[in-house]
Amino acid sequence: MAEEFSFKITKELKVISTEKSGWTLELNEVSWNGREAKLDLRAWSPDHKKMGKGLTLSRESLIALKNALNEMSFE
Repeated sequence: MAEEFSFKITKELKVISTEKSGWTLELNEVSWNGREAKLDLRAWSPDHKKMGKGLTLSRESLIALKNALNEMSFE
């Protein structure tokens, strides 16, 4: 049985994309189980009651990811 958890989107930062279903891929600051908010990238239902799998990063990890992406060529 899955454990209960709580979440609160403390700051909506950016909608990355929107699917035909209305679900959106978003970058937000999210507090999980009352902990300090971290940066979070995941899919959300239009009412933010359901979510898909995602990635939660500290600010330092997000900066490292940004720097790595800046160094890459996507041609």
